[in-house]
Amino acid sequence: MTEPPAATSRLERLFRATEEENRRAVLRMLPANRGGEVLDIGTHTGDFASRVADRLGATRMAGIELIEEHAAEARARGFEVVCANVDDGLPFADGEFDMVHANQVIEHVRRSDAFLREVRRVLKPGGLALISTNNLSSWHNVGALALGYQPMPAHVSDDIIVGNPLDPRRGWAHEDGRAHLRLFTGRALIELCEVHGLERVAMRTAGYYPLPPRLGRIMARVDRLHGAFLIALVRRPLS
Repeated sequence: MTEPPAATSRLERLFRATEEENRRAVLRMLPANRGGEVLDIGTHTGDFASRVADRLGATRMAGIELIEEHAAEARARGFEVVCANVDDGLPFADGEFDMVHANQVIEHVRRSDAFLREVRRVLKPGGLALISTNNLSSWHNVGALALGYQPMPAHVSDDIIVGNPLDPRRGWAHEDGRAHLRLFTGRALIELCEVHGLERVAMRTAGYYPLPPRLGRIMARVDRLHGAFLIALVRRPLS
């Protein structure tokens, strides 16, 4: 197997570090020790869901995951995980949860309107949802377009990542076979949430790829529009 070029390896490490910076920012935005019943959408193996549960002090952590192998690992961690496709709806009762968490999920769903309606439906009145996704308006995406390259998170194939020679994952198959189908700016994400009855509490960006995390954290505070990832905290109104 041919080793990737050193520059590509460095970019891949920086991208993974930026993803972790986003996860850390998500945890900081979640209300500490809120407690209550939490739904984690896209639980995977439960690694990050464990961190979310600890931050929230969740009394119950339910999840939904597409891949049974991943769902089984999450169940082994003690989570109550249903294996299902979120495009078919959320298999939970109306008003069942105090909090919904969905990190890097909405960009994969085929019916984003139905997805947000379902998030609202399963939330209790006054319940919170945190939705994080790639930021279409991040500078690394804007720069890619200026160079005539495909923005990194804007996938054109269901099978393979192509179109950007600076993408460290160029030529890779999509993880678990799931390509990105919808990309959002911060404004678009908030407006779509509001259309479906979820009011804005807070919005921020996190990471500043390809800058290293410490410098990226500073830049994301200075420039709140163009960070690598979006984090939206929204609420189902009480009435």
